[in-house]
Amino acid sequence: MAYQVFARKYRPLTFDQILGQDHVVQTLRNAIEQDRIAQAYLFVGPRGTGKTTTARILAKALNCSNGPSASFDPDEDICQEIAEGNSLDVLEIDGASNNGVEQVRELRENTKFAPSRGRYKIYYIDEVHMLTTAAFNALLKTLEEPPPHVKFIFATTEPNKILATILSRCQRFDLRPIPDNIIADHLLHIAREEGVELEEMAAHCIAKGAEGGMRDAQSMLDQLVAFCGSAIQEQHVLDIFGFTSHETVATLTTAILEKRTVDALQAVHEQTEAGKDLTKLLADLIAYFRNLLVYKVDPDNALEGQAETVAATLRAQGECIATDRLLDLIDHFAQVDARMKWAPNKKMHLEIGIIKAVQALQESNLSDVIRVLGKAIDGEPLPEVPTATAAAPPAPAAVSSPAATTSRPRNVPEPETKLAPVEPEPSPSQGTPSLTVVPDPVPSAGGGADQLWRQVQLKFPMIFSQAAFGGVEDGRFVVRFHPSDFGKERANASRTDIEKHLQATAGESLRLDIYIDESVPLGPVAAPPKSASLHDVEPVTSASNGHPPGPANNSAPDQSAAAPVAPPVEPMDEKAFYEDPLIQKALDIFEGTLEKKD
Repeated sequence: MAYQVFARKYRPLTFDQILGQDHVVQTLRNAIEQDRIAQAYLFVGPRGTGKTTTARILAKALNCSNGPSASFDPDEDICQEIAEGNSLDVLEIDGASNNGVEQVRELRENTKFAPSRGRYKIYYIDEVHMLTTAAFNALLKTLEEPPPHVKFIFATTEPNKILATILSRCQRFDLRPIPDNIIADHLLHIAREEGVELEEMAAHCIAKGAEGGMRDAQSMLDQLVAFCGSAIQEQHVLDIFGFTSHETVATLTTAILEKRTVDALQAVHEQTEAGKDLTKLLADLIAYFRNLLVYKVDPDNALEGQAETVAATLRAQGECIATDRLLDLIDHFAQVDARMKWAPNKKMHLEIGIIKAVQALQESNLSDVIRVLGKAIDGEPLPEVPTATAAAPPAPAAVSSPAATTSRPRNVPEPETKLAPVEPEPSPSQGTPSLTVVPDPVPSAGGGADQLWRQVQLKFPMIFSQAAFGGVEDGRFVVRFHPSDFGKERANASRTDIEKHLQATAGESLRLDIYIDESVPLGPVAAPPKSASLHDVEPVTSASNGHPPGPANNSAPDQSAAAPVAPPVEPMDEKAFYEDPLIQKALDIFEGTLEKKD
């Protein structure tokens, strides 16, 4: 006997063997059992989903020896003739090559003759959308009122090309793409029947590449058996068909979620060197983020039918990102995909998209701010304000004598991290500022400078929530920021307002100096420490030499003053939040208003 490909050898022969189309099977079974058989059926669906197979099984059910019956014997002669396409009563017509009005007129003339063996004369027209408008019109009357012994079955992949007058005379059945897990299980069944050792992940990889078509999956398995022999692994599938493995996509996703830009770009480079299609890689990445989003929304149903390794990866990654961040990532990469379609250098666009995605994950968005504010309103404890005492060298503070401003106490160690000054933006009134040499840290000398720092934090909570105080020295109010803290840009933009507040509070003119320090801890946005009210904090008064109060001599200060304990974190001051320049600017841009939650 001649060799048969898997798609023909394992084609379903009964209703029970049809996979993934339960809604169609159940309706046809009930119609046959209740004797409610229509004169015309239309099967719609993508390639390889079972349109022709379902039509043949329906013809067997109608013309079997004890028919119409949904439970027929597929091995009887008439059923075998229909399955092989040799039945005189079941005519299969190719709509692409028999699309003229003359062929339809001939078909209409033949409907007058009774069936030779079965109960019905069945006309099956595949790709019926290829018929011309004249051919459709010639078929209308016969289709609406055919002889009692005639049934029509149509199949198409493009129902939008069929005339509405034809559609209204048919019962339409939409065959859906078959789920990946059903295709994978069927492939494993075929492999067992053929004595082939098929790896489970390889079966899932084939099913994913088939995109819902069972025939495509069976054809790929047939090709793999010819290439690999009796043992098929996932890597064989990837090498032959150029697919991207789940492990590769999961690794790239993990690198993005963990903000490891170098590793993510390395993964893209490896795929490029392997000759993989980067457009397909991006499509798989977007689909993976979609699966992760569905898992975050509906964990139970999202993991149904997934391989255990895939489910375990989704569970682990679902803990690393919020739903709103996933939505932003999907939207971002969808825009990258649109640009890559027409770009000559696809790798560059994908790399830029990944870098921007990692940067977006590092930024605090509006949802983060709202989440923190909601906790503050509900009275929940907020994260502590990052301070220099946790991971930074001792911070400089105010001194009261000129000698103290030029020499550093001997017992104060040299700072390990060098600070990089941030040049303030020039204004018409200030002119171009001059860069200053980074000062050596001076321990805090009392509560005056610390109280002033607390008042500044209360006044500008969105700017200095993660900054570290560097002390007051030579008319300079020193503040240190982590390089990734966007508060430094906000402070630079609001420099004039901050210095006015410093002058009003301290009673002297103080210039804001901003420095970048990698040792400053960077964490979630938190509210600044707050006392009972702004008036409860004692204002900082000017000393005789124009500086805040400090030690009377150059002796080593008390260690408790050099590293003050951070005050307890309390809810953010509501008035200060509403008056924050950044919030006001955001309201102007988005034309929004602030409403207090009850």
